[in-house]
Amino acid sequence: MTTLHPTDRFPAPPATAAPAADEPFLRRVRRGRPEDPRWARPAFLALLLAIALAYLWNLSASGYANSFYSAAVQAGSQSWKAFFFGSLDAANAITVDKPPATLWPMALSVRIFGLSSWAILAPQVLMGVATAGVLYAAVRRRFSATAGLIAMTVFALTPVAALMFRFNNPDALLALLMTVTVHCVLRALENGRTKWLVWAGVAVGLAFLSKTLQAFLILPPLAVLYAVCAPTSVRKRFGQLGLAALAMVVAGGWWVAIVELWPASSRPYIGGSQNNSFLELTFGYNGLGRINGDETGSVGGGGGGQAGGQWGETGIGRMFNSEIGSQISWLLPAALILLAAGLWLTWKAKRTDTARAAFLAWGGSLLMTAVVFSFMAGIFHQYYTVALAPYIAALVGMGVTVLWEERATWAASGLLGATVAVTAVWSYVLLGRTPDYLPWLRQAVLIGGLVAAVGPLLAGRAGRRVALAAAGIGFVASLAGPTAYTVSTLDTGHQGSIVTAGPAGASTMGGGGRGGPGGGGMQPPGQNSRNGQANQQGGGMGRPPAGGQGGFPGGGPQGQGNQQNGRQQNAMPGGSPGGMAEGGMGGGGGMGGLLNGSSVSSQARKLLEQNAGAYTWAAAAIGSQNAASYQLATGDPVMAIGGFNGSDPSPTLARFKEYVEDGKIHYFISSGTGGMGGGGGNSGTSSEISSWVEDTFEKVTVGSATFYDLTRPTS
Repeated sequence: MTTLHPTDRFPAPPATAAPAADEPFLRRVRRGRPEDPRWARPAFLALLLAIALAYLWNLSASGYANSFYSAAVQAGSQSWKAFFFGSLDAANAITVDKPPATLWPMALSVRIFGLSSWAILAPQVLMGVATAGVLYAAVRRRFSATAGLIAMTVFALTPVAALMFRFNNPDALLALLMTVTVHCVLRALENGRTKWLVWAGVAVGLAFLSKTLQAFLILPPLAVLYAVCAPTSVRKRFGQLGLAALAMVVAGGWWVAIVELWPASSRPYIGGSQNNSFLELTFGYNGLGRINGDETGSVGGGGGGQAGGQWGETGIGRMFNSEIGSQISWLLPAALILLAAGLWLTWKAKRTDTARAAFLAWGGSLLMTAVVFSFMAGIFHQYYTVALAPYIAALVGMGVTVLWEERATWAASGLLGATVAVTAVWSYVLLGRTPDYLPWLRQAVLIGGLVAAVGPLLAGRAGRRVALAAAGIGFVASLAGPTAYTVSTLDTGHQGSIVTAGPAGASTMGGGGRGGPGGGGMQPPGQNSRNGQANQQGGGMGRPPAGGQGGFPGGGPQGQGNQQNGRQQNAMPGGSPGGMAEGGMGGGGGMGGLLNGSSVSSQARKLLEQNAGAYTWAAAAIGSQNAASYQLATGDPVMAIGGFNGSDPSPTLARFKEYVEDGKIHYFISSGTGGMGGGGGNSGTSSEISSWVEDTFEKVTVGSATFYDLTRPTS
């Protein structure tokens, strides 16, 4: 086989002539680049619109989604101080356990449009559309419009992408900024322009303000790539990398510097930390603790380096197992094959070849992130894998088009056929994990994929129509499985802290099955998604399938689910139920309500709203999810004692007594039996406060909920 020289097949992007000053903007948009076919720009815009409409479909079914972040968004829409710090409540008692960048677009949206599910989640959808657009621009620029459109399609039809770009966790903004980073590095590699590398540094810095150290995962492969392949002198390359690093520090460090220098007495406590330090949070709980499992204040810790910890099996096969596979891995084998093929085809290209650099950039980012995800022993959730979606999509778009151009050779056509066959077989395996969901699809994908795999071998010899027909069948067979799971994801609401894509049973933690209906979930006023309906139905503990050891981390029985199709996993490590009855937390040592909020009755809401304006906090509750539920229901600040899982040492008992003596808190929401044990750390603070309140103040019962009136001591 003749080795492809990418410079011949895919010449570097030509400099386009500047449009006439009087040319209408819409005409320039429709025209696109001169070297593009006439259909390219309309197809791109149509696909962007389709992604936007699909992701906006049924958006309000998720209600407030993760009430933990929704409460912080609400607080930021009411207080600029809470907006800046990322406070959970407008009175600024404590922050969320992440930097606030991901909250800012949602809080601004709520300021403009008012508090609603759409106002919170629509900015996340726009981030998904923007990610698809950047992905197209990056892939199309070096390869072709077809490659860009394929990448967009693969990305949009990845189940975990359809989940997280309709949810209010930080991962959506992180994935967008990581895609922007790779795009900027590739632009810098074209001609050694410093500004593009600086913009890449800015994107990483902003990504740090979204999800801290996860933003740095792709830095090593990208930095090495630029240092080796940039078309400038060695001295200039390292100088440019230094400027990019400086830009990254400035873009991400300005907020950190302000928070660390701000007097602790006049700012909220840094949630998730044990000593009120964002740096400690960054390098501990949100940093190295995620890698080695040593997470002070964690909800259960990780595997501690073991092969099977409380957050699932670790190891090289983690991205393919029953916990993660259906979320992200549909085209992961194809991406790895196409990465190898792309590097092989460009092996003899010159050092500065940008086609090979593109494969190295996207492939290096994929491998680095996937390896860290596979072996990290700390807290790990399935939805983290959305970070891999753009990398996989880019490799598929680039690799398929490169091999298609070389289909006249047996080696290229054989690789293309093998890619389709492997994808079909792997889809068959993944679909087999949900045997009751569209059972016919499994056989159809396998047969169609294997038939289409023969097509590339005949593509260079049987005419254009046969080749296109085979390509079409292969494309449909490869994407049928993830498309079905994506449609299921779009058609269902998702709530709580741990959510998964696809139909019921598609993803199980600890090797077991999902729980049945039950569990709690906050809905915006007037909304009642299937999640919320299931919440009112009750339900029992999930039963693991034969051979399983439970449905959640730790191998215990899975806790109560939240939605009738199993959209949410609400159990805690060790099998504690994650659902929560009205007004209550789990008992001491339990973790009920930790991963999702409580259902707030109208009577409880009216009680808290009475004279709420006379208090700094209408109530206090142990755990952020519990506090968030009442805050979203009333619109008034509710103090989260102990942060997310009740283990943060904030406030201390002495400080809480001062708040009560000063008349700043009206009610204490009972946790049932003296507070929540949490997942480690200084949970004694929460327990001390709960015990003191129960011994000192009068109990007020509203329905099944119990409150303590902090203005009415029992004595």
